Amino acid sequence: MKRTHYCGELRAQHAGQTVTLQGWVNRRRDLGGLIFLDLRDRAGLIQVVAVPDTAPVFAEAGRAKAEYVLEITGTVRLRPEGQRTARLATGEVELLASNLVILAESKTPPFLIDGSVDAREISEELRLQHRYLDLRRPEAAYPIRLRHTISKAIWDYLDAQGFIQVETPLLTLSTPEGARDYVVPSRVQPGAFYALPQSPQLFKQLLMMAGFDRYFQLARCFRDEDLRADRQPDFTQLDLELSFIDQDDLLALNEGLMAHVVQTALGREVATPFPRLSYQEAMASYGSDKPDLRFELRLTDLSAVFAATALRSFSAVLEAGGAIKALPIPAALAKLSRKTLTELELHAKQHGAQGLAWLRREGDGFSGSIAKALSEAEQAALLAQAPQPGDLLLIAADRWQIACTALGAVRTKLGRDLALYDAQALVFLWVVDFPLLERDEERGGYTYMHHPFTRPHDQDLAKLDSDPGAVRAWAYDLVLNGNEIGGGSLRIHRYDVQLKMFEALGFSEAEAKERFGFFLEALAYGAPPHGGIAWGLDRLVMLLAGASSLREVIAFPKNQRGVDPLTGAPRALTSAQLAELRLKVIA
Repeated sequence: MKRTHYCGELRAQHAGQTVTLQGWVNRRRDLGGLIFLDLRDRAGLIQVVAVPDTAPVFAEAGRAKAEYVLEITGTVRLRPEGQRTARLATGEVELLASNLVILAESKTPPFLIDGSVDAREISEELRLQHRYLDLRRPEAAYPIRLRHTISKAIWDYLDAQGFIQVETPLLTLSTPEGARDYVVPSRVQPGAFYALPQSPQLFKQLLMMAGFDRYFQLARCFRDEDLRADRQPDFTQLDLELSFIDQDDLLALNEGLMAHVVQTALGREVATPFPRLSYQEAMASYGSDKPDLRFELRLTDLSAVFAATALRSFSAVLEAGGAIKALPIPAALAKLSRKTLTELELHAKQHGAQGLAWLRREGDGFSGSIAKALSEAEQAALLAQAPQPGDLLLIAADRWQIACTALGAVRTKLGRDLALYDAQALVFLWVVDFPLLERDEERGGYTYMHHPFTRPHDQDLAKLDSDPGAVRAWAYDLVLNGNEIGGGSLRIHRYDVQLKMFEALGFSEAEAKERFGFFLEALAYGAPPHGGIAWGLDRLVMLLAGASSLREVIAFPKNQRGVDPLTGAPRALTSAQLAELRLKVIA
C-alpha cells in the first residue's frame, strides 16, 4: 500500500509535500467548479480539493459518496487565510488531489457517521448491530485507543518492575468464585465439562508456588451473571501476583502503577500514597465499602441518642441489636422539598431500609416526620448533630449493615443529584481489613466475602472456630470515585490454614480434597507467602475515558440482555452439533 501519512497528521510544515492518503469519505461538498472531500482515517480528517483541471480525478471525486474508501495522492498546501479553522488539527492545510482511486464503494449507512448527528440520538442497539460503523466515529474510537495506551502503560511499568507475563488456561475446572460459571462440554469426554475462568486465581497462586515470584496478565474472564451498565459476561482484568511481600508492599506497588497509568493515559498527576479506610470505617462513615470521597457528607450513629426512646420503631431495632444511623446535611445543601424527601425514602427502601425518617432544625427545635416523638433529652442531643438552623438529618433504623448501606445509597444519590463533586476529579482510596467471612442467610453458616483462599489475620486464626464473623482478612479493594476498580488479598500459603478455612466454610476434608485436591497437593510442597490483586480493566478505562457504560470501552460488547447484536450470539446449536456433544436441550 502507498500511504505516506495519516490524514490527521498533516500540518502547515507539510506544505509543498506530495503525500498519499487512504481513508473513508466523511463528507462531500460539490461546489460546481470545485469538489471538496473530507477524508477520514483513525488519526483525523483532512480536506481534499479536486479541480476540473485534473479531469479523471475530478470525475472520480464526483462519484465518491459517504463512506467510500479512497486512496488519494496530492500536494499539501496552506488553505487561504480566511478558510483556515481551529476546529480541526489539520485546519491550516488541505490536499490538492492529483490522483484519486476508489478502493471500495459503500451502501448508504444506517446512521450518519460524519458527526452531524449526536450519537445519543441513534439507537444503541442499532449502533452495536453495526459496531464496525459506529467505531469509525472518533468519539467511539477514543475509548478503544485509550484502552491500548493504558494496557501498554501497564506492560511497560510491570516489565520494568521484574514481572513476567504468563497466560493461564481458558478451559479449566469449575471452582467457586462467587458467580455462575460458563461451561463448555467436552466432545471427547461425554458428560464432562470445562469451565471458562471467572479469574485465574488458582493458576496465579500455583505460579507463585512454581517460583515465578512476580506474575501478571491481562486476563480474559467470564461470569454468568445478570448484566448492568458496568458489567459484561466476558471481561478483561489486570491480574498480578507477588511472592514474599506484605500488604504495604503490594499497595505501594499498585499506587505507583496507577500513577504511571494515569500520567501516561491522561497526562495527569495522581498523589500517592492513597488514603486507606478499614471496611468498618468505610461502612460506618459512608455507608459503602466503595465510598466516593469527592464530597464530604458522612454518616453518624444515633443509637446512643435514642437508647431510651419512646418511638417504638426505633426501640425495637435497638432491642434486636440494630443501629440508628443518620446522614446530616448542612443547611446550604438541605433545601429539599417534601417530594425530594419522599424520593429519597423510596431510594433507601430499594436498598433494604424499612423507611427513612427526617428532622429539620427550626430554631432550637425540629420539624419533620418524627419531631413530635422526640423527648427533651433526645432533642437536646440532636442539636449537636444539626448545629445550624436549616440543617437536615436523614435517619435509618435497621440492622447495622442495612442502615449503613441504605444511607450510603442516599448519600451517593445526593452527591450526584446536587452536583457535590467535580466530575473530572480522580479520587483513589484503599478499603482494607474486610471480614474474612459473612453470614450466608439462605443456607446458614458462613461463606467467604472474597474467595476461599484469602489469608486471615494471624491473630484472628483462633476465632475461626469460636467467632468466624469476627475474623479479619488481609483483603483490600481499590476504589476510584465510588467505584471498585480492583480487589485482592494476601493468600493462604499454609496447608493446615487452608484446610481450616475450608472447614469454616462447611467443607469436610474429603470434600475439600475432591474439589481442590490439585491445589492442596501444591500447598503441601511448600508455598511462599504471596498475594495479589485484579484490576477491572474495562471499568478503569470507562472511568478514565469519562464513558457512561462498559459497552463504550469494549470493541464488540454484549447488550444488557447478554446478546451480541452484531453476530446474534448466543444461538441454538444444530441437532448434529448437539448429538456430537451428547447434549439434549430441554425447553
